[in-house]
Amino acid sequence: MGAAGRRRVLFLVALALVLAAAARVAAAGGGGGGGGEDKEEQAVLRMWSSDGGAEEGADHDQDDHFKWEEEDDDDDEEQEDDEEEGHITMLPGSGRTCRNVVNVDTFGAAGDGDADDTEAFSDAWKSACSLDNAVFLVPAGRRYKVGAIQFVGPCKERMIIQIQGTIVAPEEPSAWNPGSPRLWLLFSRLAGARIQGGGVIDGSGSKWWANSCKINKSNPCKAAPTAVTIDSCRGVRVKGLRVQNAQQMHVTVSRSRGVRLSGLRVEAPEDSPNTDGIHVADSTAVTIQGCRIGTGDDCVSIANGSFNVKMRDIDCGPGHGISIGSLGKGGAFAAVANVALDTATIRRAQNGVRIKTWQGGAGYVRNVRFANVAVDAVDRPIIIDQFYCDAPPGDRPCANRTSNVRVSGVAYRNITGTSRRAEAITFACSDAVPCTDIVLSDISLRRSEDGGGDDVQTVCNCAVGKDYGRVTPAADCLRSSTCAGKPDDDDEQGKADAILHTEL
Repeated sequence: MGAAGRRRVLFLVALALVLAAAARVAAAGGGGGGGGEDKEEQAVLRMWSSDGGAEEGADHDQDDHFKWEEEDDDDDEEQEDDEEEGHITMLPGSGRTCRNVVNVDTFGAAGDGDADDTEAFSDAWKSACSLDNAVFLVPAGRRYKVGAIQFVGPCKERMIIQIQGTIVAPEEPSAWNPGSPRLWLLFSRLAGARIQGGGVIDGSGSKWWANSCKINKSNPCKAAPTAVTIDSCRGVRVKGLRVQNAQQMHVTVSRSRGVRLSGLRVEAPEDSPNTDGIHVADSTAVTIQGCRIGTGDDCVSIANGSFNVKMRDIDCGPGHGISIGSLGKGGAFAAVANVALDTATIRRAQNGVRIKTWQGGAGYVRNVRFANVAVDAVDRPIIIDQFYCDAPPGDRPCANRTSNVRVSGVAYRNITGTSRRAEAITFACSDAVPCTDIVLSDISLRRSEDGGGDDVQTVCNCAVGKDYGRVTPAADCLRSSTCAGKPDDDDEQGKADAILHTEL
C-alpha cells in the first residue's frame, strides 16, 4: 500500500472514532430520544436528592452549620424560579421534570372566601401525595376558607405545595374544630418538599386576640392555633410566602431537621398577643434567611431542643426582638446550642437580641453568636434575662429559685444603633448559676432621641466575660463579677465548641 493509501486508511479510522464518540455524547445527553437525562435534569434531580433529608446531606448541614454556602443558594433559586412563578408543568425534552398538577378547584374548592373549602383541600392532598412529581396547587386570584387541616406524608418524591392564592382561616373562635386547638395548617412527615408560590396565609386572628387573657384580663388564658406548623419533616423548604394575622404563632418548626425558611413576610399588629413570627423547637439544622417579620411578640423565638440554628438577613420589627427562650419554665430541663445570627435590622422592638430563662429550670444555652445587627429605637438592644417571668394576670409573681438554665459562650459582634433606655446592655444572670464566657466586640450603642438622648450603660449581675475592640457603652462589669458560681464541665465543653465556629 502506497503512502496515499495509508493516509486514506488513517483518515477513515479517525473519522470512525469521531463518529463513535459523537454517538456516545448524544446518548448520554438524551437529545430528543430515549437515551437518558440531560445535564439540566440531572442537576435538578441532584438538588432534590441532596435536600430531601438524606443522611449525608443532613450531616453535612450540621458539620458546616456556620458556613454560608452562597453558591448552593444561588443555584437553588435559579432552578426554582420558574416553579415559583407558576410555570410548573414542563414539556418533555425541556430539561425539567414533568409535573402532575393537582388543583384544589378540581376537587370542588369554591375559592370565594365564604364557602368551606377544607374537604376539597383534604381530597386534593390525598391525590397529590400519592403521585410522583406532584404539585398541590392553590391557584392565584382566589380566596379559600379552610379550617384546621393536616397535610401529612410520607408522600411521593419531589412534592411541591404551590400556594399562589390566599388561604384564610375561619374568623370565629367558636367555629374552630375542638380536636385541633393548637393547629391550623399542619405539614407533617414530609421529606424534601417545597412550600412556595408567593401566596398569602391569613389566620384571621383579630377575634382570637380580643379573647386573649393578655388583652382581656378577666378571661382565662387559653391556647390558640399556630398558623403554619412544620412538624417531623426533613429537608423541607418554605419560600416566598406571606403569613399574616395568625391566631397565635405564625410559623413553627418542630421535631424537624434540615428545614430552610427564606423570603417569608410575616405580619401582625404590634399589639397582637403571643404572635411570634417564626418559632423553632426540638429541631436541628434550621436556616432562616431573608425574612421580614413584624408582629406582637418575638420575631424569631428559639426554644428547647434547638441545635445548629442559623439566621441571616432578618428584618425585625415591631415586636419583641430575636430571642432564645423562654427556657426552664416550671423547673424543666432545656438545651439550646450552636445558634448564629449574622446580619439583622431590628427596629421599634422591645428587645434586640435576647436570651430569656425562668428561675428554677436546668440545662444550658451555649455557643451562641449574634453579629452585624443594627438596632433602631429598641428598648433593650442586648439582654440576657435569667429572671424571666411571664405570669398570667392575677397570678402571684414568680418566686425566687436558686437553680437556672446555665448560659455560656455567648458572643456579640458589631451591634450598632440606638436604645430607648439607658440600660442598653443588660446581663441579669443568676447568682447561683452565673453567665460565663460572654464576649462583646465592636459594640456601638447610643441613646435614641425619643429616649431622652442621655448616655447609655451596661448593667451586669453575675455575668463573667470580656470585651475587646471598641465597646460603647463600656462593659467593665463583665470583668469584675464576684458571684460564687463557677463554670462546670458543660461550660468547658461550650468553650471547646466556641473555638470551632469563629466566622461570626
